[in-house]
Amino acid sequence: MIHKSKNTENDSNLISLGETGALSFDPILPQNPTVFILGTMPGKQSLKQQQYYANKRNSFWKIIFELTYEVYSENYAERIDVLIRNHIAIWDICQFANRKTSLDSDIKNEVPNPINEIIEMYPSVKQVIFNGQKAEKLYYKYFSEIEDITYNLVLSTSPANARFSFREKLNNWKTTIL
Repeated sequence: MIHKSKNTENDSNLISLGETGALSFDPILPQNPTVFILGTMPGKQSLKQQQYYANKRNSFWKIIFELTYEVYSENYAERIDVLIRNHIAIWDICQFANRKTSLDSDIKNEVPNPINEIIEMYPSVKQVIFNGQKAEKLYYKYFSEIEDITYNLVLSTSPANARFSFREKLNNWKTTIL
């Protein structure tokens, strides 16, 4: 499994480059992932806490726990273990981007991560899930689909996507994940 931020403890400038620039985290990659969930970029709370989907109002972790029939936990290490046990990989499309807020609509000057290179390294991946429209849009801006992989868009788990309830988001994810 790979997971660490691309910053070092002694160089906090790498977490947040200037007022609006930020680097993504390394992917969370179980040995044989079957599902690869792609977001856009860590938000401010995630960058501060050095954790994927750290905003407590983001429904990502609650959805993952529901889908995997696991007992919900706030502990980040346990959350990562749930992904690994269930062969779910996560990463962000953007390796670097400028963004004044945590809103996806603010992402500018993005540089993509090598998404397809990673997918091709893991023939066990059967499905790519885009966590929201911006993730999908950015993927297709930089990459083409890989043969024999299913690509699906799901409702964003972001609290900014407030027009959908948790239940609506969960049902959308349930009907999408293979």
